[in-house]
Amino acid sequence: MHALNTKYRILNTRKNSRRVLAIDPGYDRMGIAVMEGATLVFSECFSPKKGVLAERLGEIFKKTAELVAKHTPDALALETIFFSKNQKTAIAVAEARGAIIAAAAIARVPIYEYSPQAVKIAVTGLGNAGKDAVIRMVEKLIALPTKKRLDDEYDAIALAIAHQAVVH
Repeated sequence: MHALNTKYRILNTRKNSRRVLAIDPGYDRMGIAVMEGATLVFSECFSPKKGVLAERLGEIFKKTAELVAKHTPDALALETIFFSKNQKTAIAVAEARGAIIAAAAIARVPIYEYSPQAVKIAVTGLGNAGKDAVIRMVEKLIALPTKKRLDDEYDAIALAIAHQAVVH
């Protein structure tokens, strides 16, 4: 797994840019974005069915494996865990990340991790930017198909933008 460089470059818009699958991990909802260069290929917010932990993690693994098979990404960009006061939530997100990482590793997709602060810096220039600022910048940086999006989906798109800015 690779760490984020501190140097950010302008998003590369070349046609031969690499494809990234970006996932904002979550136990209840998982933001997903696939970008090739500056083009958003696909995005959604995935919610595993409520139920037993093992079944939810299985769904997250299966969804990630399906996304990798369908979109054939050159890399997986994954947000690191933002530790909050709720340890139970942090542990559940860590377990979801494990399912995502396992699916990518089995498919031999290189994994890159980015902190929420690093993503905010890459997209807005400010590490303490709020969700609204990130959403506004995402909408300015790339063309988005018109549809209703949850913040998890926007977070995944921002993660994909950050990854593309770093690797190109």
